[in-house]
Amino acid sequence: MTGKPIDKTVFALAVATSLLVSIPLILFSNSIGPGIVELYDWTASNLGIIYQWAAIGAMAAAGYLAFGPYGHIKLGAKDDVPDFSTLSWVAMLFSAGVGGGLLYWAGIEWTYYYEAPPFGVEPRSAEAIRWATSYGLFHWGISAWCIYGLPSVALAYAFYNKGVPYLRFSAAILGDKCTTSPWGKPLDLIFMIGLIGGAGTSLALTVPVISAGMAELLGIARSTAMDLIVIAVCVGLFGVSVYLGLEKGIKRLSDTNLWLALLFLAFILIVGPTGFILTMGTESLGHMMSNMFTMITYTDPIEKTGFVQDWTIFYWAWWIAFAPFVGIFVTRISKGRTIRQVLLGMSLLGSLGVWTFYIIFGNYALHLELTGALPVVDMVHEDAPAAIAAIIAHLPLGKVALAIFVAVTTVFVATTYDSASYTLASAATQALHAGEDPARWHRLFWAGVLGLLPVGLMFIGGLKVVQSAVLLAGLPIAIAGVFMVRSLLRWLKEDASATEKA
Repeated sequence: MTGKPIDKTVFALAVATSLLVSIPLILFSNSIGPGIVELYDWTASNLGIIYQWAAIGAMAAAGYLAFGPYGHIKLGAKDDVPDFSTLSWVAMLFSAGVGGGLLYWAGIEWTYYYEAPPFGVEPRSAEAIRWATSYGLFHWGISAWCIYGLPSVALAYAFYNKGVPYLRFSAAILGDKCTTSPWGKPLDLIFMIGLIGGAGTSLALTVPVISAGMAELLGIARSTAMDLIVIAVCVGLFGVSVYLGLEKGIKRLSDTNLWLALLFLAFILIVGPTGFILTMGTESLGHMMSNMFTMITYTDPIEKTGFVQDWTIFYWAWWIAFAPFVGIFVTRISKGRTIRQVLLGMSLLGSLGVWTFYIIFGNYALHLELTGALPVVDMVHEDAPAAIAAIIAHLPLGKVALAIFVAVTTVFVATTYDSASYTLASAATQALHAGEDPARWHRLFWAGVLGLLPVGLMFIGGLKVVQSAVLLAGLPIAIAGVFMVRSLLRWLKEDASATEKA
């Protein structure tokens, strides 16, 4: 379907908001940057507990839905079967859920915790290493995928089981009243702003990594012009993909990316310090699992080191901002699967995929630091994207490995943003029934809009500024998520009661 009418109000408001945020960032970057950092610090310090309880609540709610009385319910009719194989389904949801940001953080996140560990641990100590290699697994693991899983189930149930013909965030809260309720359009606008903020943050982190890799391969200096060229290439690539649609575009890119990523990780594991990677990875997983309750409830109210505000709250805000987007996309690819299958598939398989990246890539980089082969920590402080490129180039056949890494990162970006473009177009379309897609021009339009915010964020520069975008975007979605879970539980209870009476 290519002629589905758009929701002009939501469309216009989302475009206007994107322009009002992106253009000032580009034109007045020097004066805006410090104010954004101050806003981040105030929000994280005073409202951070909201994000932390949102993560705790998401895990509790996902556990109840998966293992409680509603886990067996199929998303769709009783005779519906999945449209995609489990492998393709996992590849698509994984690519949409983690994006290029995984390639940025997997190799270097430990460096920040190694130098400034939590719980008053001595920096650069053996204990600091344990926490440094565990916290990345924690931040990108089960909590994140539970946050993603709730809107996936809520939207899919509304779309397939309740017959609500709208792939938009408000449908998960208001059902078929999402177009008539005064809360409908504000909720959809909040979702679209959250997605643009979250997507912009991811692209702003990832583009410099691709540029640094290209600069290393070509033997030239990385520049702003190169960053802009990379953004244009990525926007063009995911524009083509989203134009082709789910089956020909997004599915093929996601499948290709999965195999490229596995090839890259297998190469590092084989030619790198295999024993260290496996033993350190095993210890990190065990340390994270045994301390998960402590990590998820850590608020640091006494020492006030800023660790929680700078990292855990940032990550929870990032997942929350992305969650409705992932939910809409997972809804589109999950017809015929049960609530339990969706939640366990996302939380377990998604986490395993992320942990594989962190264990192999991160521990390889850690080994370089500990053996003195490469001063990774100092290089990250100086220029994180260049450090990532140098870490990979240090491998045997470094140029080949770096070329594969650049390709994997680019495709990760493409699969995330073609999914985001598809989702934004779905949210701004008046009505979509099962099997229908938003108009192609509409998807292409959002592919272009998604390139604006990262340009503005890169002009300002600095990790804290990039983090601020997603922190602010996620707050209203975290609050709305409470009402989303309440609506889902009410629908499940009502339908179960009606089935028993019948």
